This record gives sequence, structure tokens and C-alpha cells, in this order.
Amino acid sequence: MKNLNYGIVGNGKSAALISDKGSVEWLCLPKFDSPSMFASLLDKDKGGYFSIVSVTGADITQRYEFHSNVLITRFECADGTFEIHDFMPRYKMDNGTYYLPPDLVRYIKWIEGKPKIKVHFDPRLEYGKFDTHITFNGKYVKAYTTKGSYDSLYLYTSMDKLSVVGQLPITIEQDEFILISYNQKLLAQNITRAHLKLQRTKVYWLNWAERTTRFKDYNDEIMRSALLLKLLSYHKSGAILAAATTSLPETIGEVRNWDYRFCWIRDASMVIKVMTMLGHFNVAHKYLNFIIDLLPDKDEKIQIMYGINGEKKLTEYELPHLDGYEGSKPVRIGNAAYKQKQNDIYGILVDVIYQLFHLFTTSLEHSEELWTITRNIIKVVERNWQKPDKGIWEIRHSSKHFTFSKILCWVAADRGIKIAELLHQKEYIKSWGRLRDKIKNDIYKNAWSENKQSFTQAYGSEDLDASVLLMEAYGFISGDDPKYKSTVKATQAELEHNGLMFRYKNKDDFGQPSSAFTICSFWLVKALYKIGEKEEARQKFEELLKYSNHLGLFSEDLDFQTKRLLGNFPQAYSHLALIDTAMLLAGGEMSSEEIILGNIG
Repeated sequence: MKNLNYGIVGNGKSAALISDKGSVEWLCLPKFDSPSMFASLLDKDKGGYFSIVSVTGADITQRYEFHSNVLITRFECADGTFEIHDFMPRYKMDNGTYYLPPDLVRYIKWIEGKPKIKVHFDPRLEYGKFDTHITFNGKYVKAYTTKGSYDSLYLYTSMDKLSVVGQLPITIEQDEFILISYNQKLLAQNITRAHLKLQRTKVYWLNWAERTTRFKDYNDEIMRSALLLKLLSYHKSGAILAAATTSLPETIGEVRNWDYRFCWIRDASMVIKVMTMLGHFNVAHKYLNFIIDLLPDKDEKIQIMYGINGEKKLTEYELPHLDGYEGSKPVRIGNAAYKQKQNDIYGILVDVIYQLFHLFTTSLEHSEELWTITRNIIKVVERNWQKPDKGIWEIRHSSKHFTFSKILCWVAADRGIKIAELLHQKEYIKSWGRLRDKIKNDIYKNAWSENKQSFTQAYGSEDLDASVLLMEAYGFISGDDPKYKSTVKATQAELEHNGLMFRYKNKDDFGQPSSAFTICSFWLVKALYKIGEKEEARQKFEELLKYSNHLGLFSEDLDFQTKRLLGNFPQAYSHLALIDTAMLLAGGEMSSEEIILGNIG
């Protein structure tokens, strides 16, 4: 059984997935959402890859450098030992700007002996649609296309270029490097420069990790997840990607394969909550500014998702020439869900604005702008909350009165009232209070099933849905309310299978879902904890942590039987939920003394 045993390296501009054998099998340059340079992840034959292998065979292990996003793959061979330190450069320069080129550096660190390696450099530019050609220059190797859209890639190395590209044996007797770049380099690339980039990048990540809040329990898991979220944060705009990949299937051989290299607004409130609790106010603030810049004029439609530079049009199309991950077609680029109507987005946005006022000081001009946006959103909620939508799970071919969407409309009114109180705008509180009460009464009347003793997925439905577990987290209901306790128990009984959670069991556009949505299992843990089942919650959480890959990374989905990772990878939402749940269970923050002793130990 193949698992998503990949590490990820990146620098806020793009990211590469590297297998546990040291093979680069996914990389898009110059940005996260650019066409791929290597994509054997989606097609072994046509996608392209970049591996470094031992001629004599090796025992291979993989780990991250302490508190960093530098990935170390160690080869212990019959003829010697070496390591590959993979990274994408990121560090602050003397002028205060960040150096984050569209580069991947593979630093080969000699350990002992005379290990022989071969390099397999097989780029397939532009998603491998047409042939990629390779030429030699005195300074570099160039890969480029001659058909379709023009693209190119440059390789620099301290080793013999012909041996590297020709897959000839190379004996490692000292440190070496290979650098691949979207851009032609202006400065000479040598081992000293590569080593300096490695050290500066390690220092950047160590400093970032040092500013992260530490907790008494689950600290390693929280730290790895935080480092991942920073890695998926697009430096230029502050957008945070849902995942680094496209079209990894929710179930092998099925068609639920989507492009996740975009920014979903729904994730925003959790990103801001989690990153501020971890002490990373800058990540949260940049993301807030990204969202605020996207918010439309007074009567323009709010989208559920945007491109990482704020693009509004994310046209979806297929790449039929690629076979897909383990034959799971189609491979999709773009995402048609950007057109969908989802009423929960309004509550998310007002919650985000409330957090902004609560956490950060704002100028009068900024406050006035946000107050205008708040009032406009609540006008939209007043007009739309009674209408059906596509819901949190983005059902493509039907609209319903989804309970979660109604709850988030309630959140919009509730947070609007809190913002009005903060800004001393009392004349809005009474009318918004009536709206809030009206929505709440409507939910209690139409979403509660006496038969199931639970709030259900949608009005008039007996189906249950994991998203309803979030009603306590959003403040709609308290954890000790009998109806919430009953909802948690009923939802667990109906949707839990082999220790993992379905999103829902009823059929959607593609039939009944057949894999577990990772985040829903975290939601269940949190809900159980909130209703007082603390021991069960902790046991489930610790079991769930075992299902990550060898580096502690999670994808979007898990197979119920085998627990293999499925869906796009690594998934920001899964790691947000991991941190959020871990902080709840962790038993408080570590003191300064405990942090120092922990680092020494």
C-alpha cells in the first residue's frame, strides 16, 4: 500500500514534495499555482521527477532539521553515508527584504566513506503536456519547452554536469550541491554560496519557531503543524493555501479530485485564531489584510475562495494526458467552486472582522471601512439567510437549507452586535438582535430532529453532518446544553466508523463518500471534550495523531480501513484543526523556564 510519505519544503513562494526515498515528485515554479516542473505524483511516466539514488543501495531515513522546514534524507550505503538537505531559500537580507527565490537547493552532505550516487533529473515542464528539451551551457543546464506555452528551468551544480544529467555514477567525497531555479542566476553558484543559503534558511526557521507559543503537551505536533502553515502562507499577499497539490483523490480510482492551490475564506477565522494564539500575529495580520483587500464594494458578490494573488476567476479544466495519482482521473486545474453560493461565508467574514477589532489596533480610516463592510454583510445576511445554498461541503448539483450555513448566518448577526458594541454604534444593536434571535429560533424549529435527538444536516432532513459539531465552537450553543450533548452523541453514533468520521453519509453528486475527512475526526475530539467526555477525547486524539505520515503531516482524508492518507497534501485545514484541538487538550502553555530546559534537553 502506497501512502503519502512525502516531506514538504518551501519558502512562501512555492513548495516541493519530496518522497521518503529523496525523490522530488511535485514542484511548481515560480509560484505555488504555476504549472508543474515535476509531477510524477500525478503520473509516473509523464509527470517528471528529480531523484538522487545510491548506486549500491541504501537504508534511507528522513526527518526535519530541528524546528525548521529543512528536510534531511539520510542514505546509509555499503560504500559510505551521505545526506540530502533539501530546502527552498528563505531569509532576511540586510535591507530588510526577504530573499525567497523560486529555487530548490539539494545540498549533499558527505558523512563518511565514498558513496556512489546517480542523479535522475527528468523535468517535464508545463504539466508534461509536450516534450521538455535539455541543453548544456558552461555555467548551467537548461530545460525548456518548444511547443505550447514556453517555460524553462535552470540547473546549477558543483558536480560534473554531464554526469548529473547523463545519470552517470558520481563518487561523493565532499559536500556537493544541485540548485534548480526558474531564473537564470546572475552570480556564480558554488558550494560556499549553497552552504551559506542553507545556514541562513535554518536560522530563519529557528527564529520563527522560537517565537511560537509552547504547550505542556503535544508541543512537537503543534510546532510541526505551525511550521507547515507558515510554509503554505504565500508571502506576497498573505494568502494561505488549502494545500500544495491538485487532484490527489479523496478515494483511489474515484473522481473527487480537486485543485486546492487556492485560498478559501472559510479557513480564515481559524487561521487567525490559531496563529495569534501561537504568537504569530504577523501571519494573522497579513492574512486579514489579504481578505479585507478582497472584500467587494457595497453590492458585489463575495466569493468563497480566491487565487493566491486575489484572482477572482479560477476556471476549472482537465489535463487528460495525465493518468492521475494511482490512476485516479481526472487531473483538474482551477476550481469551479469559486462560483458557488455558500451562505456560511458571511458569518466567517464578520467573525474575522470582530477578531481584527478585538486583537489589533486599527486606524480610524480602517475602522470606518470595516464598519461599512460589516453593515453591508449583515444587509446581505438579512436578504439571504432564508435561502438555500451549496453548504460547507460544496455540493455541486443541489441547494439545501444547510444547518451549518444557518448557524453561520447567526454568527454574522452575533459578531455584528459585538462589533457595534465595541464601536459604540448602539442604534444597530436592537435590529441585529432581532435578526439573531429570528435565525436562532428558525434553526431550533427546523434543524432539530426529535427522532434522531440531534440537529441535522439540513432542514427537513434526517441525515446528520459533522459540521454541526461546530455549533458550540462558534458560540451558538453551550457544551453543557442537553441538545448539544445529544447532537454530539448521535453524530458520533451515525458518522464514526473504525475510529474516523464521515463528513456525512447521504449521497451527494458522486455517491456516498467512502473516506474519512480528517478534520471531522478532530471536530469530534473537540466536541467530546466540550461535553465533558475528556478522557475519550484525549484517547481519540492520540490515536488520530498516529495516522500522520512519517514526518507528522496530514492530508485531507484518511482511508477508514487502512488509515492511509488520501486527498490533497499537506492540508492546511487538517493541521489547523490539529493545533486547535491540541491547544484545548494541552493543559496550558509552558513557562519560560520549561521552554529553556526543553530546548537544552
